[in-house]
Amino acid sequence: MDEQPLTYYQQMQKEGYSRRDFLKFCSWMTALIGIEASGLSQVIYAMETKKRIPVVWFHFQECTCCSESFIRSSHPIVADIILNKISLDYTETLQAAAGKQAEDALHAVMKNNKGEYLMLVEGSIPTGNDGVYCCIGGRTAEDIVKEAAENAKAIIAWGSCASNGCIQSANPNPTGATPVHKIISGKPIINVPGCPPIGEVMAGVIVHLLAFDRIPQLDGLGRPKAFYSRRVHDTCYRRPNYDAGLFVETFDDENAKRGYCLYKMGCRGPVTYNSCGVIKWNNGVSYPIQSGHGCIGCSEANFWDNGPFYQHLASFPGFGIETTADTIGVAVGAATAVGIAAHAITTNLKKRKLIAEEINHSETASVDKKGDE
Repeated sequence: MDEQPLTYYQQMQKEGYSRRDFLKFCSWMTALIGIEASGLSQVIYAMETKKRIPVVWFHFQECTCCSESFIRSSHPIVADIILNKISLDYTETLQAAAGKQAEDALHAVMKNNKGEYLMLVEGSIPTGNDGVYCCIGGRTAEDIVKEAAENAKAIIAWGSCASNGCIQSANPNPTGATPVHKIISGKPIINVPGCPPIGEVMAGVIVHLLAFDRIPQLDGLGRPKAFYSRRVHDTCYRRPNYDAGLFVETFDDENAKRGYCLYKMGCRGPVTYNSCGVIKWNNGVSYPIQSGHGCIGCSEANFWDNGPFYQHLASFPGFGIETTADTIGVAVGAATAVGIAAHAITTNLKKRKLIAEEINHSETASVDKKGDE
């Protein structure tokens, strides 16, 4: 007789976790994915009662940094809890099986769990020259993706490679590297960009799917708003230095030693949406800006082609970076600044006119009142 699949809580108990550990994990994940405290009971109930969801995890054009980030997460041992709590039935990087056994396992999951398995993709998919640049088991990555997506419950694109093409799609993109959402349509797709994404962010996306049986709220680029709704610039601990006009001019100057803002050194924090400044890496120890290097915008599309990493964004006296906060490039930034300047001038003129009218109205009313007396 086949063994009945365990729930997430039962599996955690089997792994030696206490009830306290389980509740701490649920509380932490609830907060991490942006669910208010009243939703904690729903997360706990789901983890206590739901069976482990079947998962297939593909690796195509990538360096495996997403998996590395995920399995090296800590607090509270995300990789152990998540990888043991989902039914990870296929992944080229972590599975013991190889060759025919691995392929049989993949097709068994897709056949026996139609509409119920979760499809995770790491890496871009090459489409040039009929997709010959990435083949597994004699089949192209594009063929595999299309087959697996057909009956998947949802698709998660891990990292910038799968979300927007990343370095492989940089000019001149010889392999025709393509993100998942440009190949698959008609399926829920969650983009989790970053090179790599933060491990806890990856775990949070999975837990949201498990607990609520639906994808999290996404922005216009298909990214979970819980993690990609604010710019790195907005949560950066160096932001007060930016506001005060205190900048690093060269990486070896005194300002760098004092921890001043890295904007002039090319930091892309003002145009990059991610949780780096809040969640960080390595159990919340640090992130690139904290280590002294500016953000390179790795979670944004085309970051590799968006100009030299050490060339700072356009800025304009009197308006600051906010005028170009969501646009990279001097030309576009200049146009934005002109528009803002015109708007500011028009607004000021309107305000002055209203003030003058108010003064005239007050004076007229005063004269009328005296006449009545």
